[in-house]
Amino acid sequence: MTNDGLVTGDDGVVRCAWGSGDPLYRHYHDEEWGRPVTDDRRLFEKICLEGFQSGLSWLTILRKREGFRAAFHDFDLDRVAAMGDADVERLLGDAGIVRHRGKIVSTLNNARRAVALRDELGSLATYFWGFEPTPEARPATLDWATLRAMPVTDASKALSKDLKKRGWSFVGPTTAYAFMQAMGLVNDHVEGCHARPLRERDRAALARP
Repeated sequence: MTNDGLVTGDDGVVRCAWGSGDPLYRHYHDEEWGRPVTDDRRLFEKICLEGFQSGLSWLTILRKREGFRAAFHDFDLDRVAAMGDADVERLLGDAGIVRHRGKIVSTLNNARRAVALRDELGSLATYFWGFEPTPEARPATLDWATLRAMPVTDASKALSKDLKKRGWSFVGPTTAYAFMQAMGLVNDHVEGCHARPLRERDRAALARP
């Protein structure tokens, strides 16, 4: 990796350094990370998986993502909210996911909180996109040094605080910021990455919920 946080892949494409190497990472970096998402199921999936990722590499989660989708009914809010103690015990034996009791229980709890949010506001997207930072709150230039110095932001702290107040768990400010980066509430592809202008275009075209 160079000092600017960029790597040129064997395909000649310049990427954020973390998005090189493993083909799963490369595809995730190029096609998903930072692309704005307004689908409730995918938003719920991502905030759950960010919680599961805590203490692990994201590559571990990517490799198990289909297992998570099978275990949690493709993150259908109502179906996950209806899961109970027997499901927790069953999933503790499921090698297709991260078998952590606290994180499994948290997913079921957060589904119930997500249903309440959806019923209150009409959609999870309406809620989460309400925490999108203003352009003035963002760095003028997003280089590698700036990104490394920004593991949390005022917006991610506010999102984390509000989620916790609503009874969600495994949603600290660092997890909240990783979620915001992945779901396109911010564009944290660094300057010079081929995906940065693509995600800027996506965000400009987005109809906010």
